[in-house]
Amino acid sequence: GRARPSWFHVPAPPPPNSNTKYSHLKQGLRDLKLNTVCEEAQCPNIGECWNGGTGTIMLLGDTCTRACRFCAVKTSSTPAPADAEEPFNTAKAIADWGLDYVVLTSVNRDDMPDGGAEHFAQTVQYIKVWKPTMLVECLVSDFAGMEASVATLALSGLDVYAHNIETVERLQPYVRDKRANYEQSLLVLAHAKKVKPDLVTKTSVMLGLGETKDEVVQTMKDLREAGVDVLTLGQYLRPSPAHLAVEEYVTPEAFDELRVIGEELGFRYVAAGPMVRSSYKAGEFFLEHMIKQDRAGAQQLATDFKTGHEHNRKLNDDQTLSTTH
Repeated sequence: GRARPSWFHVPAPPPPNSNTKYSHLKQGLRDLKLNTVCEEAQCPNIGECWNGGTGTIMLLGDTCTRACRFCAVKTSSTPAPADAEEPFNTAKAIADWGLDYVVLTSVNRDDMPDGGAEHFAQTVQYIKVWKPTMLVECLVSDFAGMEASVATLALSGLDVYAHNIETVERLQPYVRDKRANYEQSLLVLAHAKKVKPDLVTKTSVMLGLGETKDEVVQTMKDLREAGVDVLTLGQYLRPSPAHLAVEEYVTPEAFDELRVIGEELGFRYVAAGPMVRSSYKAGEFFLEHMIKQDRAGAQQLATDFKTGHEHNRKLNDDQTLSTTH
């Protein structure tokens, strides 16, 4: 792959024995036998997010039934059975964290008849019992296009339904497992919105895989056609030499240009930048959106809403948020 440019900087996570939120969260997850996508997918933002108290919990085990060429999560056609106690245990642990926003995700589970949708739905329902005010985002597979599974999750009480389309249409066969495809992802996102029109839908696209700007803009248009509300755009990073090579490091200026185009196309909000990931500061971006809807309560929201980043948060004059570390 290409050498990383000078402006591309990834802060290293703290050392294993450090007395930080990162190390406490890591130990707490071990104690509860919970997996996070942050670790399994080797996310570069793990130090920053976890020190903020934000972790993205991965349900249904740590082994995926698919083998996408960009992803570091381990794969098998016969993963271990899902833990029936996991929805209850996960919900209780999350409620105790004292956050107002949480992201749940999972591996693909093509071995389960419903793709794991009911397992997800139960987890959401338990969280809402333990802490009704908590906002829950679920980043899920395409459930092999099963509309009944999409509906199960869409009607579970979650607040943000996220499914990643990952790349532009032309590159889908090279980047994703053959069981995933562009049209299927669009249909899943559209169906979630159809089943529950007030649900916020969200997707993510990786850049730097050889796509053109026109293809990215076309993907944005297709996503808006499917009613998608929220878009994140980030730089693809190669997890290992066995994975797809980086074709290009997209500049911060190019990301910013795409963010403006996305906003003009009507997305509720667009997070775009080299280090942006689907779940990166998800609560902060959603809070910014809530503030725009509730100008009168903006300062109260900015002060009280707990995502783990509130201690470093500043409300700007234009109603956007800045978080520093």
